[in-house]
This record gives sequence, structure tokens and C-alpha cells, in this order.
Amino acid sequence: MPGAIRIAVIGGDGTGPEVVREALKVLAAAAEKEKFEYALREYDYGGDRYLAKGGDPNRMTVEPITDDEVNELRQYDAILLGAVGHPDIAPGIIEKGLLLKLRFQLDQYINLRPVKLYPGVETPLKDKGPEHIDFVVVRENTEDLYFGGGGFLRKGTPVEVATQEMIATRFGVERCLRWAFDFCRRRNRKKMLTLVAKTNVLTFAHDLWWRAFNEIGEAEYPDIRRDYNHVDACCMWFVKNPEYYDTIVTPNMFGDIITDLGAMIQGGMGIAAGGNINPKGTSMFEPIGGSAPKYTGKNVINPMAAIGALAMLLQVVGDQKSDPAVRRAGDRIEMAIARACPKMKSQSAGKMGMGTTEVGDLVCSML
Repeated sequence: MPGAIRIAVIGGDGTGPEVVREALKVLAAAAEKEKFEYALREYDYGGDRYLAKGGDPNRMTVEPITDDEVNELRQYDAILLGAVGHPDIAPGIIEKGLLLKLRFQLDQYINLRPVKLYPGVETPLKDKGPEHIDFVVVRENTEDLYFGGGGFLRKGTPVEVATQEMIATRFGVERCLRWAFDFCRRRNRKKMLTLVAKTNVLTFAHDLWWRAFNEIGEAEYPDIRRDYNHVDACCMWFVKNPEYYDTIVTPNMFGDIITDLGAMIQGGMGIAAGGNINPKGTSMFEPIGGSAPKYTGKNVINPMAAIGALAMLLQVVGDQKSDPAVRRAGDRIEMAIARACPKMKSQSAGKMGMGTTEVGDLVCSML
């Protein structure tokens, strides 16, 4: 019998603690039904803690999270994160010093973003329903433009030069592609993996992606049909024919962009969840909508994305630990979300027809 799953909880900034509270409420109900044990520990990492440590709100002067604190998080099976982003701190300080640091140091090299339209949720796409919008984006999460290379020359002068370097390593590309091929095989829908890149312009980094994609696919995954889109064409197809897609794999920067478009066609940020996955280590799961500080404490923010992130957490950890009860709990929560969404007037904050806590109660009742 597998042991208790260990979850670190970071409520974070703004409405993050509120949506996490509802996710934990659903966790307790699901664990009771599926009869598995879990252990939680809450951490206060975020903007308030940064300011309390004397951090400058305009530039990073103290570490939002230290290396030792990151190492402490390695003991957990997963992290449930609420939100990052503080209204009194310049953008990028907490995001880079906490969120990106966790992704990189914990080697969470897969960003997993389901794009799924639930029943009763409105999409801005005309004549599209849940049967048309149900695909997954696998985004490489630790390379590309996000690795931090570049700098300034003659900063602040009329002849200033700024560079931001893109990097793709064969190692990083191959491990992401193999994970995506495996995921597509397990998903077992159309069994089609679409590489989204820009090989006609980014003729070095994306040529590496293209060659590795075809070499690995031909040699190791002959049952998976390989497909390719330029990223601009992909954005058009998301809007025109989202039903075309099954599983998408893409480099980091393009993945960051197209998953926000995916969130909109699935009904908005209130419903969109994501996972930052280390297949052999500690993964982190979060709603992707941000901290929404203007709604803090008003009981109007939608917790459904955080509840969806919890479902993903249980599905991934259940598979990694070979614990069918945990996996079933994740699936049960996902089905409860599908049953709960039609009971809500909207997925937008303040327009749901019920409060934040009532949405959590609703999902619990649908388990």
C-alpha cells in the first residue's frame, strides 16, 4: 500500500490563498471517498514575505526563496501553488525569484496545459462546444528564451543594445519530445503529436527541434502520427478549428503564448490549470490566471482553475507513485468539475452566481 502523498502548499499572493483553500477542501472530500492519506505543509513564500524581509519593491534585493528553501521542497511529491504577483512589487521580481527559480532548480522541464472546454462553459468561438475543444499542450519549460542569457550594452544611452538569447539543447529537446510522445500514446485519442515551432525563420534552434522530432518519432513511436504547424498558423487554427488538435509539443516561449490563447477558448483564466512537471522529482501545479489582487478577500474569485490544478496533481502523482486511489481521486475531481460548471452562471470573477467558497462546496457535492 503506497504511503501518504506529501504536498507543499504555497498560497502566494492576492487571491492565491483563497483559491487554494477551496482546492484543499475538495482534496479532503476526494481523499475520504477514495481512501488515501495525504500530508500538507503550508509555506508563506510570496510578495508579503519578500517585503517583510526588507526587499526593495523596485528591484530584487533579497531572495524571495533561498536555495536551502528550494531544497526543502524537494522532499515533497508535489507543490500546489496559488498565485504569484504582488501589486506593490515591480513585475518580474517575485515571478523570476520564486516561480521561475522553482521551475528551474526543481528541473520541472515539462509544462502541461490541458485545453478542455467543460459543459456549460462559454467559449468566444462561434458554434464550438466541448466536443471541439479538448487537446493538450506540452511546453518545454526550462530552455529557450527563458534560460536567462543576454544582457545590455551602453544601457540608458541613445545607442543602447539589448540581447536575449534563445537556447535549445539536444538533451533538453529530446527529453521533452519523448515525454510528449509518451503522453500522446497514453492519451490515446487521435494519436497525433503536433510540433509547433517556426522552422522557416528560427533556422538553428528550431531546426534542432524539427530533426529530433522526426528522428525520435520514426525510430521510437511509429504508432504516433507526426504533424507540424508554424506558431502563427497554430494560433489561427486554435480559433478556426480547435477540434483538429490532439497533443501539441512546443518550445518554451511559443508555449507560453499559445497556452494563454488556449485558456481563452476554453472559457477563460478562471478555468485554466497547468502543471510544471519533473517526471522523476517534485512537480508544481497552479491555476494560470494570476493573483488578481483587486478581488482579494471579496469571495468572488473563481477557484475552479485551482481545483483543476489539484486534479492534475493527483493524476500525475498517482501515476508516478503507482497509487490507483490517488489517480482515481484526480479523475473524480475532473468529472466533478464537468458536472459543476453548468450550475454556474459564468466562470468570470464576480459573475459566477455564487461565491468562491460556494464553488468549492459545489464541486465537493459533485464528487
